[in-house]
Amino acid sequence: MRNTIRTLEKHKQEGRPITCLTAYDASFARLLDASDIDVILVGDSLGMVVQGHETTLPVTIEHMVYHLEAVFRGTQRVMLMADLPFLGDRDVLTALDQGGALMRAGAQMVKVECNGGHTELVRRLAGSGIPVCAHLGLTPQSVHRLGGYRVQGREGVAAERMQAEARALEAAGAQCLLLESVPEVLATQITRSARVPVIGIGASPDCDGQVLVLQDVIGLTPKPPRFARDFMAGAGSLSGAVAAFAEAVRSRAFPESGVHTFG
Repeated sequence: MRNTIRTLEKHKQEGRPITCLTAYDASFARLLDASDIDVILVGDSLGMVVQGHETTLPVTIEHMVYHLEAVFRGTQRVMLMADLPFLGDRDVLTALDQGGALMRAGAQMVKVECNGGHTELVRRLAGSGIPVCAHLGLTPQSVHRLGGYRVQGREGVAAERMQAEARALEAAGAQCLLLESVPEVLATQITRSARVPVIGIGASPDCDGQVLVLQDVIGLTPKPPRFARDFMAGAGSLSGAVAAFAEAVRSRAFPESGVHTFG
């Protein structure tokens, strides 16, 4: 029986950290499904990890559906989340069409890179039966607007704005939040005030869960981001590395404050 959003909500209530890793094909999906991982994210990071692009921008809905279907066929237990690709949020009708395509391909939740202008889009998606994870902080689809992969929310006004956006998106129907490259104190504040699960990446050990790109976890990324950790060292096998990640997240040994997080 698959994990669901109710599984994540129960984990938050019980204080049990949620584990999430990316996968893009059936083989790695089977590995994660057999391991102690709660959620697989079929991310548009496939544009960089699988396709070799410099950003996630070239990824299309067709690419997302193809990889999501492969992951779905390789799993039975984990919850599946998938990214709405670049410009999939350009209007409500496009988001509904592409979000629906992801749900039909096996997603149980659609992750949308959000800002303050996404509340109505989230409301419409949620109202149409598409569970939404609202992604705040560093949103890679906006890399050129942000001027690179930079920490978001460091200044007082920016931090207050992100807190307000998190509240508004939750009120609009988002059933999960994801915070990327957000100062640790801010991420902790958002997690403690949110009623929905909050998953972090380069955020805070106090988030309700943690996500990483699988290739970062198993040491395949030539220049991994600061918030990543190579769990393959000393693990002896791929399954050992995944198990080490899960254990480190659940014991809150990862991320380590000040090492994998930002001030």
